[in-house]
Amino acid sequence: MKLYAISDLHIDHKINSQALEALPAFPEDWLILAGDTCSNIKHLRLALSHLTKRFAQVLWVPGNHDLWTGVGGIKEQGEEKYQKQVSVCRDFGVLTPEDPYPLWQGEGGDHILAPLFILYDYSFRPADISLNSAVAWAAETGIMCTDEYYLAPTPYPSRQAWCFARCDYSEQRLRKIPSDTPLVLINHYPLREDLVRLVKIPRFSIWCGTRRTENWHRRFNVSVVVSGHLHIRATDYRDGVRFEEVSLGYPRNWNQSKGIQAYLRQILPAPNIMPAKDAGPYWHF
Repeated sequence: MKLYAISDLHIDHKINSQALEALPAFPEDWLILAGDTCSNIKHLRLALSHLTKRFAQVLWVPGNHDLWTGVGGIKEQGEEKYQKQVSVCRDFGVLTPEDPYPLWQGEGGDHILAPLFILYDYSFRPADISLNSAVAWAAETGIMCTDEYYLAPTPYPSRQAWCFARCDYSEQRLRKIPSDTPLVLINHYPLREDLVRLVKIPRFSIWCGTRRTENWHRRFNVSVVVSGHLHIRATDYRDGVRFEEVSLGYPRNWNQSKGIQAYLRQILPAPNIMPAKDAGPYWHF
C-alpha cells in the first residue's frame, strides 16, 4: 500500500485527458491530486470518475486553474466555486481540505495526511517592491498571470485576503494535530519561496505562494511536503524535511510516450537513501 502524488493534470487539454483514461489501476494505493486538475466542474467529475476506480483512496486540493471562472461558461466565483468542487469530490468519496485529515497506515508508517488550500499573497517578491506595485513589476518583463483575469476571490476583497483567511484556517487545524504523528502537508503552491526556481520567468514568483508558510515544515511535525504549480518536477530537502514538486503540466511539459503513470511520485514509503539536512534539487524529467 503506497502513497503517490501528482498535480497539474490539466485535463482540459485533450492529450492529458486521453492519457488519464489510459492510466493503469493501482487498486491498493492512494493518490494525492495536488491541484490544477482542470478548470471545469464537468472535467473534474470525469477525472475523479477515472481515478477513484484506479486507486483505493484519492485526496484533492485546488490549484489556481481549478478556481478560474468565466472560462467555458463557468459562472461560480471564488469560494462558491471552491465549495462546489468540494461537493463534487465528496460525491466520489474524495478527501479535500475541508474534511478530517486521514491517518495513513500503509508503507512508510503512520502519517497524518493534511490537504491544504492556501493561495498566494504576492509576497514572493524583492524587498524593494511594494505589494501594490508587484503586478506591474512582473508586467515590466512581459509576465502576467491569467489569474488576474479569471481567479475571482469572491466574497473576499482580494486574493491576498483569501490567502490570509486560508492560512488562518489551516494553522488552526494543524495546531490541533497531536505532535507524535508525522505529517504530510499537501498544497498546490510551494510552501517556501526558495523552491520557486523560475529561471525563464522569475517574476512569476509573485503568483506562487506566501511567506506565511515558510517555516511550517519546522513548526509542525512534518515528514513530507507535496506541491505542484511550477511544472518543474523536483525533490528537495530543507531541515531534513522532504519537499516534492509533483506536477505533470501541459502537454509540452511531459513525455506522452511514458504515460502518466511514469510521473506518479511515490511519497510513502520514503526513498531508502536520505541525503543531507539541506539538499536538492533532484530533478525528475
